[in-house]
Amino acid sequence: MKDIYSEKLHHLIPGGAHTYSRGDDQFPSNAPSILERGEGAYVFSPDGQKYLDYGMGLRSVNIGYGNKEIADACYQEIIKGNNLTRASTTELKAAELLTSLIPSVDMVKFAKHGSAVTSAAMKLSRAYTGKKYVAVPSEQPFFSYDDWFIGSTVMQRGIPEEGRNLTLKFNYNNIESLKQLFDQYPGEIAAVMLEAATTVEPKEGFLQEVKALCKSNGAVFIIDEMITGFRWDLRGAQTYFDIEPDLCTFGKAMANGFAVAALAGKREIMQIGGILEEGAERLFLTSTTHGAEMSALGAFMKTIAILQREKVVEHFWSYGTKLMDGLNGISKDLGIADQFYVEGFACSPAYSTKDKDGNVSLALRTLFAQEMLTKNIMMPYIAVSNSHKETELDMTLEAAKHALGIYKKALDGAIESYLKSPVIKPVFRKYN
Repeated sequence: MKDIYSEKLHHLIPGGAHTYSRGDDQFPSNAPSILERGEGAYVFSPDGQKYLDYGMGLRSVNIGYGNKEIADACYQEIIKGNNLTRASTTELKAAELLTSLIPSVDMVKFAKHGSAVTSAAMKLSRAYTGKKYVAVPSEQPFFSYDDWFIGSTVMQRGIPEEGRNLTLKFNYNNIESLKQLFDQYPGEIAAVMLEAATTVEPKEGFLQEVKALCKSNGAVFIIDEMITGFRWDLRGAQTYFDIEPDLCTFGKAMANGFAVAALAGKREIMQIGGILEEGAERLFLTSTTHGAEMSALGAFMKTIAILQREKVVEHFWSYGTKLMDGLNGISKDLGIADQFYVEGFACSPAYSTKDKDGNVSLALRTLFAQEMLTKNIMMPYIAVSNSHKETELDMTLEAAKHALGIYKKALDGAIESYLKSPVIKPVFRKYN
């Protein structure tokens, strides 16, 4: 089945999927090459094989696949017309909800995906400041598929050199590296964008120092909440870390897998994209036919209601803590705690795979994922949903005992004896 579907996918779709993170090179060979549906925390291949999933739609599904309440809310908006000629009451309600929920947000512009809103944030910052450079942490892997960011990675094909040079890199948790950029490009940096945290916790005062540096240098301070939003806290990592950005961007878990993203922030900056200031030079911010599609915004509003009603964020932290403790306990019992461990924030844990010399090993990561799949658990990374409960936790830890047992044998011997798959590859690499 896999070869047939994979061949068809690659024949019709560049990369075999519409997101590189879904590509064949991101999974072991025994992963299903195509899926048919999802239900709760599970996904199903066309032949009916059932897998417990920890990918959860690239972290976008935070309630669970196929949630009926959210689907019904979406359907009710569809039969209203879904996409009208003027602004809809639905998009007004969604804007009211987001601005009332998040303290830093005065205005919001909805879109369909994260790259659109992060790129819009950069354009808005440049318009507001009149400056051209932007800065992002070198350790944080992805902000947009647009030229301004991809040109700063090793994947520069198709991007003019002029665009590549406008994005500067500093080191997360190293305020001196950002100060050096401001010194090197005095009065020229329009914005600093970062994720408040990923697997690494910000040092005490780091985010506040970044904000202060931006303010003193006339740059816009942007927090990208694509991963952290509606997971660390209902109001985002900015609330969890008690820091207010000038602008922020959201996506992924906003609407339990439906396509919604948002550029949001302070009125003083956001209103530049408006049309009410007579005689002001216009900024073409984002203008998308489907940006405020009613069905997806209906899903967003219902998702927020469920997050609040069922205390879902608290569940992420609770389940994640149990999962981290369980996996690390197995690893410790096997004597491989330095080679396999789960770290980061319990609401969004991350596992690391290393060889006997302490080097990060994609081969061992592939092996672990391969062996989890032999127990019908798909864990390319860890994204917890509200549908992951005690039953799923027990299944996961039982499978991990098997997978980490094989992992230990591979460490002690030749990994080639156990790995039955090509090694997974980084998404960001210069060559296939």
